[in-house]
Amino acid sequence: MAEQPTAANELAHQLQLLSEKFAERLAEELPELASQAQRLHTADPQTQLQQLRSLRDQLHKLAGAAGTFGFTNIGQHAHALEQQATHWLENGRLNTQELPAFIDQLQQFATQDVQSEQTQNSPARPKPPQKTEAHMRCIYILEDEASIGENMRLTLGNFGYHAEHFSRIADFDAALQRRLPDALIIDVNLGDAEQTGLAYAATLQQRLEQPLPLLVITTKNDFATHLEAVRVGAMGYFTKPVDIPQLENRLERCFAHQQGEPYRVLIVDDDRDLASRYSLVLRGANMQVEVLENPADIFAAMSRFNPEVVLLDVNMPDCTGPELAQIIRFNDDWLRVPIIYLSAETDITRQMKALIKAGDDFVTKPISDNALVTTVFSRAQRARLLSVALSRDSLTGLLKHADIKEQVGIELERAQRSGKPASVAMLDIDFFKKVNDSYGHVAGDNVIRALANLLRQRLRRVDSLGRYGGEEFLVVLPDCPADQALIVLDEIRQRFAELHFIAGGSEFSVTLSAGIASTEQEANDAGELLERADRALYAAKHGGRNQVR
Repeated sequence: MAEQPTAANELAHQLQLLSEKFAERLAEELPELASQAQRLHTADPQTQLQQLRSLRDQLHKLAGAAGTFGFTNIGQHAHALEQQATHWLENGRLNTQELPAFIDQLQQFATQDVQSEQTQNSPARPKPPQKTEAHMRCIYILEDEASIGENMRLTLGNFGYHAEHFSRIADFDAALQRRLPDALIIDVNLGDAEQTGLAYAATLQQRLEQPLPLLVITTKNDFATHLEAVRVGAMGYFTKPVDIPQLENRLERCFAHQQGEPYRVLIVDDDRDLASRYSLVLRGANMQVEVLENPADIFAAMSRFNPEVVLLDVNMPDCTGPELAQIIRFNDDWLRVPIIYLSAETDITRQMKALIKAGDDFVTKPISDNALVTTVFSRAQRARLLSVALSRDSLTGLLKHADIKEQVGIELERAQRSGKPASVAMLDIDFFKKVNDSYGHVAGDNVIRALANLLRQRLRRVDSLGRYGGEEFLVVLPDCPADQALIVLDEIRQRFAELHFIAGGSEFSVTLSAGIASTEQEANDAGELLERADRALYAAKHGGRNQVR
């Protein structure tokens, strides 16, 4: 049977095609360089400087691009010749004694055998966390105490997970043969088992092609057990009795890290072949990429694409990279976007000048695929974390007050244009002050986080969730009439009431009330829609709480 094409094979094929195209470009450009070198020999001094400047610019491009496409020696020779030309241009005159040797070197360089010179460019690239398909997350629990395991299974079910509980390693192993879960929860001490849960987890993770997120539960709270858990790759450690909402919060963090949207990268480079290669490599690493050849189009590209990283070539005609970076920095909305310069420039002083004007990093061409992906990924990751920190509530990870209110206005306008109804709901935790007074503010924070996670699990990806203030939440449901919103939120209300929280050795439950407003009843603006939802919430509170109106 013929081998089926894979994404990796397709990427390698596309990269090979780009290298072949670049080889054809070299076959055309190198003879032209030889002709320019010959004309340089016979030109007058003023014309020589003009021709030398043109030669320097071509050599600079080759120095940056050739090594990236696997032509390492050509790239190195181009860089050495570029340095000599730059030296003369900075002095404003050519050294007539050295010029014949320079022309000879340039002509030798231009007659290199392109096909035999190409080297193998390493295809190895780090794989950033891949976006996983949206589905009901499957969790396997290995816990020999049936009551604890079943309680955990039922509670995680209330959060919207598909959880399965196993008391014995043999049953757990058999389930793994049938289906791999999205995460593992394993007890350290398994009673009559021949090995500890951590020892089993270590061998299990080694035999899996890719380790699974692992949370550890135990009665032990000593350093040695913590250290052993870290060494087997645990992402969470919980002592019994386990606060399951806290455990679920850790699961949510694990999955959020895995399923993040692809990073958005804008490449601005007048060298189309090189930009195409960078784009292909970054797309192969699960990033969204746009390429811009004309710097004048930067405003439209930034507004439409909203990049999380900008890659700028330093030397472009009409507008240099540092100049374009300063234009980007004029807009306050784009101050947080990292700018990475890509250039064959190796002079540290010039690099520093570019960074001082505007920019965050300087990468010297040629750059390997691996280094390119790593550099862009690390910058994009940090930029997104900063953006989330500024726009999201630190306790819940949901949108802040102003941002979720803005979503109400956006959804109202969309509903008015499309004619499809949208609903807005306000939720409030009942008697929340009593929770803080009786169990402390840490327990209160756990309750707030649990509701935030429950909303994330139970609602759609298109829905917007925000912490409106204190223990109050705001939910925006596009394309959702009021009767449907009532069904969805009432189920969330029931699930929330079934959660059990632990604080100071005590166990307690909490309820919520909610009010819904819909665009089915005409609203002049977002404020009116919010006011109606608030009145419905007020009615639920005064109607006895633990209900949705």
